[in-house]
Amino acid sequence: MNVGLIWAQTPEGVIGADNAIPWRLPEDMAHFKATTLGHPVVMGRKTWDSLPVRFRPLSGRRNIVVTRDPRWEAEGAERAGSITEALELAAEPSEPAAVPAETWVIGGGEIYRAALEYATTLSVTEVDAAVDGDAYAPTLGPEWKAAQDDGWQSSASGLRYRMRTYTR
Repeated sequence: MNVGLIWAQTPEGVIGADNAIPWRLPEDMAHFKATTLGHPVVMGRKTWDSLPVRFRPLSGRRNIVVTRDPRWEAEGAERAGSITEALELAAEPSEPAAVPAETWVIGGGEIYRAALEYATTLSVTEVDAAVDGDAYAPTLGPEWKAAQDDGWQSSASGLRYRMRTYTR
């Protein structure tokens, strides 16, 4: 099974502020949905909490939430106590003979850092914005090579962005 990490960040690596995404980029949200739809998604409990209630669980995806709280539960989500446990759950078929080809880790910062060693692909949207934040993307080492760069584009929201894929 391939493990991918998907996030959007500023040039300084900010991915979030106050448990929210500090920009509006509809093209990135569409990319996120197209990329993760039909695949298990792994997220931290804070990321789960940040999703608007009407979108929880994320439809068309198996939602696995990493939390240290053994009593945590939510309708439509499976609890895992660690990234390792979450990826093991994701590798199990959700239907007979339906072993997923990929699992996507969708946040937040602590979860990305814990999952980076398991990842084979990174889908990173770079947002050309200067914002204050309290959650940051992991630092990538030299083993990660840009495999695709769509170049800078202008969003309907007025921000510049580019989507990059990294592989190791």
